[in-house]
Amino acid sequence: MTDSPTLALAKDLISRQSVTPKDAGCQEVMIDRLKALGFEIEVMVFEDTTNFWARRGNEAPLFAFAGHTDVVPAGPREQWHTPPFEPTIIDDHLHGRGAADMKGSLACMVVAVEQFIAENPDHKGSIAFLITSDEEGPFINGTTRVIDTLMARDEKIDMCIVGEPSSTHAVGDVVKNGRRGSITGDLRVKGTQGHVAYPHLANNPVHQALPALAELAATKWDDGNAFFPPTSFQIPNLQSGTGASNVIPGEFDVQFNFRFSTELTDEEIKRRVHSTLDAHGLDYDLKWTLSGHPFLTGTGDLLEAVVKAVDEVNHKKPELLTTGGTSDGRFIARMGAQVVELGPVNATIHKVNECVSVPDLEKLTDMYQKTLENLLG
Repeated sequence: MTDSPTLALAKDLISRQSVTPKDAGCQEVMIDRLKALGFEIEVMVFEDTTNFWARRGNEAPLFAFAGHTDVVPAGPREQWHTPPFEPTIIDDHLHGRGAADMKGSLACMVVAVEQFIAENPDHKGSIAFLITSDEEGPFINGTTRVIDTLMARDEKIDMCIVGEPSSTHAVGDVVKNGRRGSITGDLRVKGTQGHVAYPHLANNPVHQALPALAELAATKWDDGNAFFPPTSFQIPNLQSGTGASNVIPGEFDVQFNFRFSTELTDEEIKRRVHSTLDAHGLDYDLKWTLSGHPFLTGTGDLLEAVVKAVDEVNHKKPELLTTGGTSDGRFIARMGAQVVELGPVNATIHKVNECVSVPDLEKLTDMYQKTLENLLG
């Protein structure tokens, strides 16, 4: 039985070992397909990262598909049912690293656009692709750099679908119409090293810091809102001591992270944290890393078109959620664009034996095509 266009392209992309930030020729495959449709291609290489921007048309509105060709490492090969970069069908599921995150989505996007243009060669507006090989890595030279370039020349994306695996049980059951912001604090509390038998001659920074950390952990930062859960404070890493049981440490390193809603700003978070640490009289250094601001597409043409497209395919409207981690949608949203995420089931992403349902790939292709028809047909 011959593979469908979507499945054939997905297999081709999965077979390429594009462990971040490598692209391994994936983008060339996509570019060749898009050139044949009349897209103008602009390859943007920043440091170790390959990106491309493809556009068809010069009229508004500008609708874009966004995604990444890089994947996380495969992990222990012996734990995979089949080699991770040899796409294999098992029980109607396509197995391979990147099948769900997100080479399956990329294949769906390209085929959906091919089918849409075949039926609508003179479509309204413009269609674009923003593809990077640095989403699973440090996200420094990928989508954010492309967005900087586009904004510098006043080229604005109006609406964007990011193909991240948004679904929970079946494709389209969840659409992510926003994401929480993320900010990390790297805190170093300073004390005085000494012998545990002579605590009066030392100052234990762990003891000094714990009451402040307990207060931060117990703080109610906000109540969330109709789209976002309350802001979350979590401590993932603690480090102190020399390894010896008789030495009071001189420093205590704490890393904490906030996933925050639109009810808070990063500046308000910083102010409240510093206020707490200062109130406890700590001697400390604190370095902040903002991974992204929260964004929300609560209304608009894009959300309406996507919900309608999913309903047409699944005969059921999707649930709109903002849960989960960050995505490249946060960079695109700062243009003022409407942004949603619609992709496969995320149950196996970043795991061994990553896979995606083959019927879901066909449904996702239809959802993408119908979204284009609803917006630009």
